[in-house]
Amino acid sequence: MPLSLESKIEALLFWKAEPMSIKEISKFLEVEVGDVESSIETLKAALAGRGLGIVQNGGEIMLYTAPEASELIKKLTKEELAREVSKAGIEVLSLIIYRGPISKKDIDYIRGVNSSYIIRNLLVRGLIERVENGDSRSFVYQPTFEFLAHLGVSKKEELPDFETVQKDIAAFMANDIEKNG
Repeated sequence: MPLSLESKIEALLFWKAEPMSIKEISKFLEVEVGDVESSIETLKAALAGRGLGIVQNGGEIMLYTAPEASELIKKLTKEELAREVSKAGIEVLSLIIYRGPISKKDIDYIRGVNSSYIIRNLLVRGLIERVENGDSRSFVYQPTFEFLAHLGVSKKEELPDFETVQKDIAAFMANDIEKNG
């Protein structure tokens, strides 16, 4: 059974885990902007009273956790922060430290999987921060000053084997681009 336009928009917003412009959604789904706007309103109504909602800021929208779930989310966040960073979290954190600033798209590409949950976890812990990538439509991630200070370095270039890791990542990317175009 084919997905409705509302379901497609919901899936995109869930997977992207960051704001998307209505024009970007329209172009990606190959439908008119008006159809996307209408579907967003239908989706907002369908999500009312549930754990998720749609927030709109100008021409951009994003899926968010409903305010009514805030106590539940606080409890979960507290529990997450008490746990150690997972192996996947360390992998993403290493990419951000050694390759950053880096986009989520590049992190996902290098890892081969969606890293939204892990990035959110690292953001909540204050280990990384999201900054605009110059065009205000995309973001990159970098380590926080507090995290670098915690590691005992004044700049990331002081990290162990920084230049070697930089060269290895560049070689991996060049090889992959050569191989896959």
